[in-house]
Amino acid sequence: MTLIINNQGLELRFLFLLFFIILYAHAKTPYQMGKTLYMEKGCYSCHGNNAEGMHVYPKLANRAKGFLTYKLSRFRDKISDNQQQEMMIAFAMGLSDADIDNLTTFLYEFVEEKNGMKYDDSHKGEGDGGS
Repeated sequence: MTLIINNQGLELRFLFLLFFIILYAHAKTPYQMGKTLYMEKGCYSCHGNNAEGMHVYPKLANRAKGFLTYKLSRFRDKISDNQQQEMMIAFAMGLSDADIDNLTTFLYEFVEEKNGMKYDDSHKGEGDGGS
């Protein structure tokens, strides 16, 4: 009888271990969850599919994680620095701390999928000066 109980306990432990291995294998990284959130929340419609910024909307790719966290947290708390930023309040109000962490991880670590490179935003002074 004791031998049967020990075998059942061993089987249960093995099943729990197998369950957690499967669960971990399907878990998404913060980068992937942030990317999904970026698309689901519609961030791409103003900031671009590659977070490159569009028109008057700023580039978010590869920005400092602390800065992005600070800004999103302020927007969530209904605080903006100017009238243009007020539109972000509605997008940020439903974000949890985990959502903000995932979004900022995605934006900070952003890599273009087509070439696997981060954006080069260094200033280049050469050129013809425009027309």
